[in-house]
Amino acid sequence: MYINTRLARTVLILLSTTALINAFSVSQTQSPVGHASALPLSRLQSHPSSIISNPSRSASTLLIPTEYENQHYTNAVATGERIRRAAMFSLTIASIIRSYYSKFLELSLQKALPFNNRPTEEEEEVTWNEQHAYGADTLSKTIMSMQGFYVKAAQIISSRPDSIPQEYADALSVFTDDNDPLPVEVIKEVIEKELLVQRREKFDDVFEEFDEVPLGSASVAQVHRAVLTKKYGGGEVAVKVQRPSIEDKLMGDVANLKRIAKLFRELSVDLPVDYYAVFTELEEQLNDEFDFEVEAASMERMHNILTTDENGAKRESPVVTSRSISALVSKRVLVMDYLKGVPLSRASDEMKRKGIAPDGVEEKLFARKLLESLTTAFGWSILESGFFHADAHPGNIFILDDGRIGLIDFGQVKQVNNDFREAVAKVILALDARKSDDNPDDLVRIGTYAAGLGIELKDDVPAHGHAAMAMWLFDGSVEIYPDGYDESEMSPNSPLKAMKDFPKDIVLLARSTVLVKGMAKRFGIRWSLSQEWAPIARRVLKSNTEHIVEGSSEGTKLLRLKSWGKQKATKIVNYLPGPIKKRVLSAVLRHQESSDAKLRTMRA
Repeated sequence: MYINTRLARTVLILLSTTALINAFSVSQTQSPVGHASALPLSRLQSHPSSIISNPSRSASTLLIPTEYENQHYTNAVATGERIRRAAMFSLTIASIIRSYYSKFLELSLQKALPFNNRPTEEEEEVTWNEQHAYGADTLSKTIMSMQGFYVKAAQIISSRPDSIPQEYADALSVFTDDNDPLPVEVIKEVIEKELLVQRREKFDDVFEEFDEVPLGSASVAQVHRAVLTKKYGGGEVAVKVQRPSIEDKLMGDVANLKRIAKLFRELSVDLPVDYYAVFTELEEQLNDEFDFEVEAASMERMHNILTTDENGAKRESPVVTSRSISALVSKRVLVMDYLKGVPLSRASDEMKRKGIAPDGVEEKLFARKLLESLTTAFGWSILESGFFHADAHPGNIFILDDGRIGLIDFGQVKQVNNDFREAVAKVILALDARKSDDNPDDLVRIGTYAAGLGIELKDDVPAHGHAAMAMWLFDGSVEIYPDGYDESEMSPNSPLKAMKDFPKDIVLLARSTVLVKGMAKRFGIRWSLSQEWAPIARRVLKSNTEHIVEGSSEGTKLLRLKSWGKQKATKIVNYLPGPIKKRVLSAVLRHQESSDAKLRTMRA
């Protein structure tokens, strides 16, 4: 009951914050300087066929407005429309807040009754669950109707189901890959005007088939399956098309959120996270997300990072990533390899369809494979190159038909410098080398390296705050944090509350690490990123070479042989009869769980 009450109070804080943000946005609404929305409506409406130029892009970038934009674009970004959006969202949030306060009052009055008439803990639990369900449903419907940056915020929140009430996690999870799709006629018009006009080609010159129902529809773009003509090599592809006029809407929303978050920071308002740092980093990353040519280059770079080691030798990528069709890429259209599978957000339904029992052996082994694949991919990219996927959520992670894990959507990527990359590696090694979670010498060493990440603590916080923050970021196997710190972000004792500022480089790094931790918790697996990343960190730092098996050529060959053997074994097991397959998988799972238990015993 205590946990659910705390969740309710946290929801109230977040909803109250959002209401204040939107109320302020109504009074401060203005068109972003330098965007098409700043032009007089009469000018845009009198020249519907004119070319919209965005000064925030390169001088050579010209976007030809579609018919959809001519009809909706000016209204969508007009000052009156933005005021209406902010007011509408504020009223919705206010109604949810009012309902929470009503429940608090109702339960308080009931507790004042004679003992026999007071609600039991179970009854209180039911009351709060019903309240969360109402609030989550109302919020989800509002976001669905408003779109814009609210959808992006929903994606971020839903990727952390362990930090919010389950009702909110379930309601917001729909925004990961199924977001109010645009009519296919609009999508085709964008493709024609953005990609084909300059080539003097018709739609049928490029696409032999084009599915009308999208594979997915997100806040920035939606994706359709298609088949190319023989002229372009044939074969299935995925076509990503940017939503018309979405840039101004998203950037306007995040600018308002950022402005208010800065005010809250200056007033020292007690929020779970430094939202100003979060929104500032997201604003910077969003600028590139609207340029699909930049995304195509990021896709290619990530492919090279995952398939080539630091010595230039080829290696097996832990995840499958798409590559663009270079001849079919523009600012708002991106044609790429088609990955056959389902997003992680729909994985449970797919498992049910295949007859895989929840919490059964096959699901647990799948969970470990998922965690291993993502952990290795993030480890290689973050520690080896400092260039990593910065928008990982269940809609961007795919379970492919052949069992492999896919990673899509490289619109948001992050590049950190070598000093930060090496600082992360040192923290990882310090965590991995600790004798226990409360050994004073270990905590001092971990904290010293964690301070190198730019983490500054508030005055008068419990000792070892740096070490607790490092554990929160990189080790989901910790049960008891040092000096009374608590893993939960909602707790007043969270390491996040001890931080003076949220370092900019940690914002998107934390999205990746906390996502993996959340998945591990969802599957009931105690997962330590520091343990998994330690070999990579040693190799990156090139320290203590006597212990770096991976650094030697023989060590590298051994790892490749191990990887090859695992792949072959997996294929063989898949062909075994059902009963034998189940016994083999059970034995493999017991071995993995036994290895994990031995490691925990060593640190106890």
